[in-house]
Amino acid sequence: MSDDHSEQGASASAGGAPGAAADVPRYGEYAQAPPSAAAPGYEGYPPPAQPGYGAPQYAYAPGATPTGATPTGASSEQWAPPPKPGLIPLRPLGFGTLLGTPFRVLRRNAGPTFGSALIIQFVIVLITALFVGGATFFAITRVSSASAADRNSIVAGSVAIVALSTIIPLAFALVSSALLQGILVLEVSREVLGEKRRMGELWKAAAKRLWPLVLWILLQAVVAVVALSIAVGIVVLLTFIGPVGVALAVVAGILFGLGLVVLAAWLTTKLSLVSCAIVLEGLGVRAGIVRSWRLTNRSFWKTLGTEWLVNAIVYIAAQVVTQPISFIFGIVIGVVFPNGVGGSNGSGGSVNTGSIGLAVALYALVVVVQLVFGAIAAVVQAATVAVIYIDLRMRTEGLDIELVRFVEARQAGLSTPDDDPFRVSVPAGRA
Repeated sequence: MSDDHSEQGASASAGGAPGAAADVPRYGEYAQAPPSAAAPGYEGYPPPAQPGYGAPQYAYAPGATPTGATPTGASSEQWAPPPKPGLIPLRPLGFGTLLGTPFRVLRRNAGPTFGSALIIQFVIVLITALFVGGATFFAITRVSSASAADRNSIVAGSVAIVALSTIIPLAFALVSSALLQGILVLEVSREVLGEKRRMGELWKAAAKRLWPLVLWILLQAVVAVVALSIAVGIVVLLTFIGPVGVALAVVAGILFGLGLVVLAAWLTTKLSLVSCAIVLEGLGVRAGIVRSWRLTNRSFWKTLGTEWLVNAIVYIAAQVVTQPISFIFGIVIGVVFPNGVGGSNGSGGSVNTGSIGLAVALYALVVVVQLVFGAIAAVVQAATVAVIYIDLRMRTEGLDIELVRFVEARQAGLSTPDDDPFRVSVPAGRA
């Protein structure tokens, strides 16, 4: 109990008038309960302040007096629950809070979160269009101008050119996706503490953990390609046996498909917190994998259900908006180009410029809507993982206590910019 509080309690016991001005109790302090003798007859005073989180408490607003007697058995000093400083209450979270918090991230600081996701999504689409679109146009031009004798070889070369042109967009998408994950995890962690960071600060901080994140995403892609290649290879080999092999290949394909889905759901859930451990705890890929595996040991189904339900909500919302626009776009294209894009309008005349402009405008609208919902999905999915990570650490390691201490120290001016409550050392076997 702090010294200033002791003085306050002493002055109250010395005969201070009820309802005298008093400071609101801070984190870890106690609220002085009013004398029980003065309770009767104090009608018309404001009701007691509602507690922040945790069990119901008896904490009063400045100058407020309860309208009733002190509860039987209650001491003269009651615990004042710490308020919610930011995005979530600093306690283990319920399922409803886990579902709703990722969507609140967009509203609280939309510029750095949604803005970063939208910029990265747009640049990925632009680079893909430049490289893959340019290579495709070049390949079509070569094939159309080739002679009949050289057409096969030119077609093969054109296909190789288009395939190679996807390497640069894929590499950029890999790096930018890792950067976006780091940005969003950092933003959620700071919002939990009641802080809001600017876009430049988040990008700079996320860049420090960029390459471990890139390595982790690359490792996931390699494992997925290898597992899928093995399954497809076995199915293809079975087809060479004969009619019996074809039947076995069909059965094996079905079993492999179901098995890969189950395996992917299990592994992605157990390892979904790796990016959070890499960014917030400064771990490497191997240590991050071990950390995520341990944190999800007793919360697998809750983690799986939360992540899948949030993804389903985002997907359904995106389909509700994008499908009508895509349907209208298809109808307009069929009316404007009934004989194909290169044909006439069906009455022997050429397609006018206005019709082409309308089709281009609708296509641009479809692309914009897809970009917007892609950015929203990226923010919500990354925020979901970050909130689950913080909740599991509060449940298994008492991270909520460390966060409260950090907020107290910051309010008292005792913290430094280098202090980070998410890098608390964890004893072996606690996770």
